[in-house]
Amino acid sequence: MINIKELNQNWLFTKVNENSADHKETRVDLPHCFNAKDGQSGHGMFKGKFRYQRKITLDHISNYYFLEVGAASLVAEVYVNDHYVCLNRCGFSMFRVHLTPYLVNGENTITIFVDNARHDDVYPLMADFSFYGGLYRDVKLIEVDHIHFDLMDNGRDGIYVTQQALNQDAFELSITGTMINERNTADDVVVAIELFDRENNCVLKSEKLDQCKDALRFEFTEQIESPHLWQGVKDPYLYQLHVSLYTDGNLIDNRQLSIGFRTVKVTSDQGILLNGEPVKLNGVSRHQDFSEVGNALTKEHMERDLALIKEVGANSVRLAHYQHHDYFYTLCDEAGLLVWAEIPFISVPTTTDAENQNAKEQLEKLIKQGYNHSSIYCWGVQNEITIAVENERIYELVEELVGLARKLDSSRIIAQANIHSVNNNSYLNGLTDIVGYNLYYGWYYGEMGGLGERLDAFNQDRPNIPVLVSEYGVDTNPKFHSYHPEVKDYTEEYQLLFQDNALRTFEERPYVLGGYVWAMFDFGSEIRNEGGAKGINQKGLVTIDRQTKKDAFYLCKAYWSDDAFVKLAGSRFVNRHRKNNDIVILSNLPRLELLVNGSKVVERVVTKPLETVKDVALTLGENVIQVNGYDQDGNQYQDEMRIHHVKEQDKGYTFIQAEEKSNVTNWFEKFDLKEVQEVNVKEGYYSIFDTIEDLYKNQKAKAVFKKYFGDVMENDTMRLMTGLMTVESMSKRSRFKIPKELLGVINSELNVIPLNDDNN
Repeated sequence: MINIKELNQNWLFTKVNENSADHKETRVDLPHCFNAKDGQSGHGMFKGKFRYQRKITLDHISNYYFLEVGAASLVAEVYVNDHYVCLNRCGFSMFRVHLTPYLVNGENTITIFVDNARHDDVYPLMADFSFYGGLYRDVKLIEVDHIHFDLMDNGRDGIYVTQQALNQDAFELSITGTMINERNTADDVVVAIELFDRENNCVLKSEKLDQCKDALRFEFTEQIESPHLWQGVKDPYLYQLHVSLYTDGNLIDNRQLSIGFRTVKVTSDQGILLNGEPVKLNGVSRHQDFSEVGNALTKEHMERDLALIKEVGANSVRLAHYQHHDYFYTLCDEAGLLVWAEIPFISVPTTTDAENQNAKEQLEKLIKQGYNHSSIYCWGVQNEITIAVENERIYELVEELVGLARKLDSSRIIAQANIHSVNNNSYLNGLTDIVGYNLYYGWYYGEMGGLGERLDAFNQDRPNIPVLVSEYGVDTNPKFHSYHPEVKDYTEEYQLLFQDNALRTFEERPYVLGGYVWAMFDFGSEIRNEGGAKGINQKGLVTIDRQTKKDAFYLCKAYWSDDAFVKLAGSRFVNRHRKNNDIVILSNLPRLELLVNGSKVVERVVTKPLETVKDVALTLGENVIQVNGYDQDGNQYQDEMRIHHVKEQDKGYTFIQAEEKSNVTNWFEKFDLKEVQEVNVKEGYYSIFDTIEDLYKNQKAKAVFKKYFGDVMENDTMRLMTGLMTVESMSKRSRFKIPKELLGVINSELNVIPLNDDNN
């Protein structure tokens, strides 16, 4: 019978330093992250290798043993009794090791080296989140009989359950799997399946007798009449499937899987159809980290996150930008959340692995390990992969991933998330079932109204392609406030305006499938120093410690949730120097009344989730603001805040932007760009179409680049793009602000340098 033991306690933890024989050992328990603090500090994050080691004692080894590592970021090497066993390069996926050949009776030493340094062929290569390191999920010892369900196919269960509707009243349930015979002898086996409803009634029972010599695949195809459907957040009904393996009448292995019967389809006019009913995706995005914990989350952390996502009223979650803990997918199954699951094929592709093998490995593990989760409705194959360049090679890489996803799982939708610069008519947009765009109009570029204009333009250009907004949001520090919120002031008030615009935009456009707030929670990003916080991306609706729900959290709740409530926005904007103030009320109730210092100011019927009462007069000193909300039955809901009318402006509410260093675009001011020169490609010579990496290989070509762009490509982030980006592709990125007249000037200077110039 299968026996699983956690190995989370008492690991020796050592920093690997080849230049020193003095290794300081500490003892740690798992899950463990060695960047729990520096990954969120903004003062530099360690990237390198650590060693985890512990002993296990086994007497009379007669069964077969496997080591299960929940995840090790980013690369892990496993040794058993000093024997090298395996290398894992999928830092967000579970992997297993067949231990038995390396074990001895008595004491055994398990050693795992974990490295979060950058590897040119391991994703992610570049992204706006911290690449934490550590054994940050559970490690387990699995003991099985000589015959068992497959543990080494890159999946989780060795069993794959597919359900599809045959008609309005019946589903086909397909259960496939593989059993392994470690002894390579012919043994009679029985595989039995039982399906139980929520009331523990057995609604299906079947078994098969066969003979297993080394590996044997089995399959059941059954019909289920009128199942109780999994209806998302409205009714996340789950059945329990038991799959058991017997030899000689003895139970030797078993799996218990939760199954939800549902259909998910997508059309360009109706959007996501869950069991035939249109569902607008009220979505949030989530990273797997927590304040001073890094990504070493416990079940309690995950349960807290799930509770907050349910409270805000979301019906979908994008688990970005990699495979998350299996337990969180289980929580989503039980809560009825539709999950967008994806791989970290993000920002820039590798230039050292022509086969893009790591992206394929991570996609295979994501799909195989998440296959049995009813909540997962789509597989995401790329996120903003065209940041550096968009070309035929990118199209080929994405197309290969789409093909692999369809081969591994033909029952689910394939999705992608594009940066805003991807043209509506791009070939990329025809590769997946859903096209997502990460749109930040009103923050990084343009005005807030540009969001709706862009979506309308996409629908006009590509009316048959389902589209959604896969990211939208603004950095918000809840200590900053303003009477006149504006871009880059980092105030709660601006986040509220931005979020309200986005939600109205989605609501007014039936063809938009919905959107995913970026993000549900603030998260660690080592490269950031923005909005008064270092090392943190502050676009969350909730702070990274989960202690503060920003006002925009309650706005989303007002749009999405059926749980009646009323909330006064601006409660942290305590000291107000103006006598007359606009009071903002967030609610999903039909009638409100506002009281100031016990006197009713206004009573009104509510027409929208965000209501503003204009020019409410305050008295000097403390003021008690109270709002009462009433539902259709007259039940009362209440919120209260205390604000102070003060004589002088409290400058602590204003973010002071540090003076920015000279931008690379300032270089262009000293060049005469009046004469536009045609861009020609001269065969055998350098041009603006050569990669920056190639330009840097020649001293003359490098000097031309640095003449115009200085050291812009010298930092670690930009250096990743040198093998992909050209001067021509740089000109298409708004961040560089390159005048088009400059391209001909640079090209003419490069065109006189031969490619075979030996000045290298």
